[in-house]
Amino acid sequence: MRGEWWSLGRRDLPLFLIGWFALFYGFAGGNLMSANICLITFLTFTACAAVALEGRKDELEVVQSVDLSRYVGRWYEISRLPNGFQKKCADLVTADYTVSADGKIEVINRCRKASGEYATAKGKAKIVDKETNAKLKVTFFWPFYGDYWVLDLGPNYEYAVVGEPGRKYLWILSRSPRMDEVLYQHLLRKLAAKGFNTEMMIRTSQPIAESGSELTR
Repeated sequence: MRGEWWSLGRRDLPLFLIGWFALFYGFAGGNLMSANICLITFLTFTACAAVALEGRKDELEVVQSVDLSRYVGRWYEISRLPNGFQKKCADLVTADYTVSADGKIEVINRCRKASGEYATAKGKAKIVDKETNAKLKVTFFWPFYGDYWVLDLGPNYEYAVVGEPGRKYLWILSRSPRMDEVLYQHLLRKLAAKGFNTEMMIRTSQPIAESGSELTR
């Protein structure tokens, strides 16, 4: 995820450049050449800083390998960092992954809202790191994709941790509606060491899923 300034639209970019040029022009005492040099130096430094920031975020480690045939199926959300697209989710949050005949990964996210109604989002995922299968891109509204990195994985695929290099989004998932508290706290400590703000994690309620009565809905 790049910073907000990096997402300037085409209409905003000329105003952005003109504003900085005017500033440097004033600093340079009205010297046009000096103002141009300052602006070029500034833009070069800013671009290098952005690249360096992206490189730092990419240092987030993923698991060595993901066996997709074992990863597909239903996952229960145990906790997550707050995000805008799950604000209406009250409980019973699940994610189902399947591989279609053409090899594409289909995603179905589902949750129950406070009203009792269910919200469903269908998307697709593609692998971007075929050496590990641990880095994917997911879309629920083409052509916009988001990073989906598998950061941790249980030895028997009983749990998974999914995040992205900007450390803004994070999910802890489990094959069962509940996770052992010792394991959960262990995962939180590992994620905090990776730079995630785990104090903001929201625990997900799975009240009916635990009884099995909602598994087929």
